[in-house]
Amino acid sequence: MNKEVSIFLPTRAGSERVANKNTRNFAGVKGGLLAIKLEQLLSLSKVKEVVLSTNDKGSIEVAQNFLANPKLKLIERPDHLAQSHTNLTDLVNYVPSICSCKHILWTHVTSPLVNAKDYETAIDLYFEKIAKNYDSLMSVKEIQNYVWSEKENKVLNRKDGDFKKWPRTQDLEKIFEVNSAIFMASKSIYNEEQDRVGVKPYLLTHNSFQSIDVDWEEDFEIAEKLYKF
Repeated sequence: MNKEVSIFLPTRAGSERVANKNTRNFAGVKGGLLAIKLEQLLSLSKVKEVVLSTNDKGSIEVAQNFLANPKLKLIERPDHLAQSHTNLTDLVNYVPSICSCKHILWTHVTSPLVNAKDYETAIDLYFEKIAKNYDSLMSVKEIQNYVWSEKENKVLNRKDGDFKKWPRTQDLEKIFEVNSAIFMASKSIYNEEQDRVGVKPYLLTHNSFQSIDVDWEEDFEIAEKLYKF
């Protein structure tokens, strides 16, 4: 089996919720979240290339410090694929054109508490699971608490046949929050499904610590404290 892996790492200019979140100082690290993520990804022995796709001048400046590593491939992304309103499917369709390997791991700088060891684990599991009829892998956070619908005025994640208003939490259906840390699939999935996961993804469960996604200013501050710890 061809096990060559490209990592796709997107950043874009103009973060709306956390100013300069990709590159501003994070936990005392110059170059911030992007520098931390590039350091992690470029250290991976199981990866052939790390493709940084960006239209952000700050990201390009940080990446210059890593270009001595031949694994790093810096691609300036077309602006129409780097807008807040960009259709994700359009970006998905673009990714195979800039990644040279058969398998693609899509990750984000906004998951600083997913480390190099976590990526190595995910890659190993991906190849193990696609040999067992899964077609892709996605990282998630498991939830087994009450999920309430305001519209329906009831708990949504009861198991079939359980009509109690308040089932025991351990009797609730497990649901999974996509934490956006890792999506892994082959190029053929991208081309055939126009998606970064297939029809039968293996769900790699991350804990609450790993699942922190820097999307708001308070997330940035919490992640900083935990990263230092």
